[in-house]
Amino acid sequence: MSYKMIKWLILIIPTLTIGLWEYVRHDFLLSYISMELGNMLSPIIVFIVTMVFLTKLFSMMEKSQNDLNEAKAIQAILLEREKIAAELHDGIAQSLFLLNVQIEQGQQELDHDKYIKLKTNIHKTDAYVREAITSLRSPIHLQGFSWNDSLVQFIAELHEDMDIEVIINWKLEEDTLPLKEKIDLLLSIREALYNVKKHSQATCVWIDAFPTIDGWYCCVKDNGIGMQLEQQTPTQKFGIRMIHERASIWNWSFDMERKKELTYFRIQKHC
Repeated sequence: MSYKMIKWLILIIPTLTIGLWEYVRHDFLLSYISMELGNMLSPIIVFIVTMVFLTKLFSMMEKSQNDLNEAKAIQAILLEREKIAAELHDGIAQSLFLLNVQIEQGQQELDHDKYIKLKTNIHKTDAYVREAITSLRSPIHLQGFSWNDSLVQFIAELHEDMDIEVIINWKLEEDTLPLKEKIDLLLSIREALYNVKKHSQATCVWIDAFPTIDGWYCCVKDNGIGMQLEQQTPTQKFGIRMIHERASIWNWSFDMERKKELTYFRIQKHC
């Protein structure tokens, strides 16, 4: 049933109900019930019919609105991914190609070992960039998008090339956040786990998330060596800046702290 038809039914059903009741009352029931009783029954009958039919229509209307919001969120994500992919291709990938050409032209002037090392690093970086472009331009399936599936994927990425224990205490329901905010929170968690994998030398990571009285709380903590803000690499600084930007958009509070040999990465929202 279309959204427009639902709206018209919501408007028409109460009118049809009272009209039909008045017709039946005056033509068939007038000799059985008094005018006063009929007037008392009118709002009751309208209320009952409204609850029976309109509750279902309101539910259908809410579902249509949720589907529309989800479609808009998916479209926004696709556009953002395509934009990032284009910037990677037109910027970094082209720059790497030109750098490779310049190194080939200056091969005679370079030490052989240094030449091999530069070529290896360029090819490795180029492969990473092209893999990222392919991933960004590949179809995404957000139907049934769940916390559990995403966390399993993040943990699999964390286990690549390192042995690390992950302890999850996740209490947030799937419908706690709208889809776009949900994705941004998961991307922020992924960034925290990426930093753990690349820089912390941790052996254990805890991922906690649970509702609070006035919102929700999420924390990623690890037992690694910690991270000094002034010693962050450019990649780390960019990742943290992206999380700050997401926090600003969704009105989250975000902080990092080193305490008792544990590094805390916390996001919280007060509704």
